[in-house]
Formats: sequence, C-alpha cells, structure tokens
Amino acid sequence: MRKLRHWGPGLLLLSPSLILLAIFVYGLIAWTTKVSVSDEHNALGSKGFVGLENYTKLFTEDINDRFTHSLKNLALFTIVFLVGAMFFGLLWAFILERGVKAEGFFRTVYLFPMAVSFVASGVVWRWLMNPNKGENAGGLNAVLGGLGLDFAQSTWWTNPNWGMASMAIPAIWQLAGYVMALFLAGFRGIPAELREAAAMDGASTYRLYRNVIFPQLTPVALSALIILGHMSMKMFDLIMSVSGPQWLTEVPAIYVWQTLLTSDYAKAAAISIILLLLVAVVIVPYLIYTNRQEKNA
Repeated sequence: MRKLRHWGPGLLLLSPSLILLAIFVYGLIAWTTKVSVSDEHNALGSKGFVGLENYTKLFTEDINDRFTHSLKNLALFTIVFLVGAMFFGLLWAFILERGVKAEGFFRTVYLFPMAVSFVASGVVWRWLMNPNKGENAGGLNAVLGGLGLDFAQSTWWTNPNWGMASMAIPAIWQLAGYVMALFLAGFRGIPAELREAAAMDGASTYRLYRNVIFPQLTPVALSALIILGHMSMKMFDLIMSVSGPQWLTEVPAIYVWQTLLTSDYAKAAAISIILLLLVAVVIVPYLIYTNRQEKNA
C-alpha cells in the first residue's frame, strides 16, 4: 500500500504518455512484425503465417538483388555522411573555440542549414548537382565551366560507382552545423582548471588538445555519431528531393515506400523490420554504455 502511494501519483501523471507510447510505437512495431511474417502481398489480406520467408526472399529472390543494392547504397551514404559531418563539425567548433571575431554570426551561418527542411534543401541541391556537362551544364558544373575548370565537372549522383557519396553532400551541409554546436558545447563544458593544470605542466597547445581536451569530447562524439547514424539509415525525403525514385540512389526507406505502392504489405513490413534492427544495432549499445556510465558515476 505504501509503494502504491509512493508510485501512484507519478504513474497516474505518466499514464497518458505511456498508453500512447504502447499503442503508437510498440503496438505498431508488433503489428508490423506480424505482417512481415505473413503472406499479405496484396490488398486481399493475409491467408496465413509464412515465418521468415519474406526475409529470406529479400536476400535470395529479390529482383536484381534490389534489397542488397539498397543496403550497399545506404552503407556508402552513411559512411561519407558521418565522416563529412563529423569532420566539418569538429573543425568549425575548433575554430570558434579558439576565438574568432563575430562568433555569433558564424554560429548562425553554420546552424542555419539545419533550420531548412530536407525537402527544400533537396530541391536546391538537385539544381546544384545537375549532372549535365559542357554547354548544357547547370548548377555547380556551370560554375566550374565558367571558371575554366571543365575537368572538375562531375556527374554527381548519376555516377554508378560513387553517386551515393555525392548524395551525402547535401546531408553534410545540412547537419554539420548541428555537430558543430554539440562539439562547441563540449569544448565550453571542459573545466578551466584542466587547461590551467596542463599549462602549468608545460604542455604545448598540441598536447593540450591531444591529451586533455579531445579525450573529454568522447561522449559528445559518440552522441553525435549515434544521432547522425540513425538519421542516415532512415533518410528518405532528402534523397527523393534530389534524385527521385532512382535505382542508382535507392535506399531501404525508398524501397519500403515503393513496395507499399504495390500493396505488397508483407514485403514492405519485412524491409521495415530489418531497417529497425539496423537502427537498434546502433542505438542499443549506446544506451547500454550510457546506462553503465551513469551507474559508475
């Protein structure tokens, strides 16, 4: 009875959120899982349970290995996106941390792209990454041609080998500022006593950052990687705005959308669950790590 009095008010306050979470998050995940192991491949409904058949077909019987192709595109996009956003975010944060005039202005400039929707920026980048060359060049290729740098013109996202790498450029432009804000907050959160102690020990600027400051930024870097990683795996609107539903730039999220248009609900659900598991592989270890850190603190 005492425990009920102790926990009762809190549970009562949280109950609306818990109910909504149970229905619209975990309930829908359970329903999607149920559909993914059924034979509901059209609007007529399911006739029965097929186990993991829909999952195995994605890797063995999918036309032109479409699903594995989308996974490869996603892997290339994620790697380039993470490396680019982390590099520029850390670089900009380092420059601002060292002290520059008009820091507020530069912070605004770096963070502004994050305020733009992926659809709006994708439309602009679709024009900037116009794959035409020569007299028909547009966007960045036209600028390069005007500067006499025709050799630097690119086919961008239409390149069959590294097109997804160029597709990551708009994502880097849009989210590097967010990473900068995280790292800048990390820089500013390091106690001044650590810097003073390192200076008293005769540490050079390089040693100060290498052995004192950068190790303190590990939690920030890990958080940024997790946030960007799960965003890249679910990327849909930016890619659709730049290239549309193209084979060259297809990722699992776009594949799910196109599969749903054909009313193949079981296949779309199977792809969605695999995508969920990929996101979980990234997020769950991070949650375990942070939980252990909090217990040891």
